[in-house]
Amino acid sequence: MPREAEPSQNEKDFILKAVREGHRLDGRALDQFRQLDLKFGEQYGVADVTLGKTRILAKVTAEVTVPYTDRPFDGIFTITTELSPMASPAFEVNRPTETEVLLSRLLEKTVRRSNALDTESLCLVAGQKCWSIRVDLHVLSHDGNLIDASCLAVVAALRHFRKPDTGMEGDTLTVYTPAEREPVPLSWLHSPFCITFSFFGSISVGEDGEEKDIWLLDTTLLEEQLRVSSCTISMNKHGEICQVAKPGGAPVEAVTVVQCSSLALQKVKDLSDFVDQKLAEDSKHRNKGGLLAELSADNAR
Repeated sequence: MPREAEPSQNEKDFILKAVREGHRLDGRALDQFRQLDLKFGEQYGVADVTLGKTRILAKVTAEVTVPYTDRPFDGIFTITTELSPMASPAFEVNRPTETEVLLSRLLEKTVRRSNALDTESLCLVAGQKCWSIRVDLHVLSHDGNLIDASCLAVVAALRHFRKPDTGMEGDTLTVYTPAEREPVPLSWLHSPFCITFSFFGSISVGEDGEEKDIWLLDTTLLEEQLRVSSCTISMNKHGEICQVAKPGGAPVEAVTVVQCSSLALQKVKDLSDFVDQKLAEDSKHRNKGGLLAELSADNAR
């Protein structure tokens, strides 16, 4: 099975020494994210997230189907991930790696199990028909921090998506085309985001030699290969924690986790404002020259 190219011993020593002294190769602060960009496609529900050299594409689709027998009043919501060899030579087609499995589980817990999307609103006819919402996540380029970038892409795509409007006349269900009725957004309850902390051991500080954990935010692929453990905290801007995941590695002090949670809340608020701003810009762009322009009293002459 292919593996990622491991850094040389000189690279390991240089990066670890720099991190212990509070420096990073790209000049960022230890708690600073790389350049973040979010673009929406011409079609509703397509989000393209770029975080440094990491690029994620999320696409949302909807179809009418039969609900699960044990959940007759709920719609269906699924997230599928694809890590292709195009993103990294360590990935193979139809052979999920540990990275892909971890990514799928964290997104599942963060977005789907946290009830960010109101699945009851997807029910059309109880026990007979409902909307099935599916998010396809494609990793186009892998340079670290897939979890945070992927969660942002999924949340942005779901909030941007519009499903066809429907109507009931007697027992007949009608699904209207965009030309007949304006598509409607999903019933969205809250926006959870993932913040991943990467730990690089501890150093002694102060005269008493107190041990302090060293951690970074938004690690590159090279930094991820050298970390001793990681912890992903998922929460929304209201401070409600959806999950705390620490997949093995070196132990981390409880005080450090509490400090990380406080910083994660600040970063989540920043990401939430960033997505809100991008959605507002996209909405303004789509309305420009459309129906609102036709109804406007302004005259260009």
